Amino acid sequence: MGKTNWMRVFLGGLLAGVVIIILGFATFAMYLKKLYEPAMEALGQPMRTSSGFYVFAIVSSLIAGILAVWLYSAIRPRYGAGAKTAVIAGLFSWVLSSLGPDISLGAMGFFPANLMVIDTLTGLVIYVVATLLGAWAYKEQSQ
Repeated sequence: MGKTNWMRVFLGGLLAGVVIIILGFATFAMYLKKLYEPAMEALGQPMRTSSGFYVFAIVSSLIAGILAVWLYSAIRPRYGAGAKTAVIAGLFSWVLSSLGPDISLGAMGFFPANLMVIDTLTGLVIYVVATLLGAWAYKEQSQ
């Protein structure tokens, strides 16, 4: 068993973060925005996106990607290297980053259930794909 390669965690995590950014913004622009706009208007809040929103989304996505690849590196000795382990790390990252917040927003009744289901499933795909790509870039150091 090798040591954690922190440079590869960082680089693989940045790759995963960039994938989260690209897929997240693409899915938002293609269809989630059309679903969120009427939901926000129903709350009396027009949809607003500012430069601060974009900065926050980019930074949090990069951090999420790094944490997903770090988790992959941490569970890799127990589950083995490869796609199965990356999917497990991606699922766990999705639970923390997407499922939990979406369940909270849905439970509070802010947004319609169908919107929360679509957003949650979209996040599942994004986090698993991103973690798979980030894990692909990860290699352990030899001892």
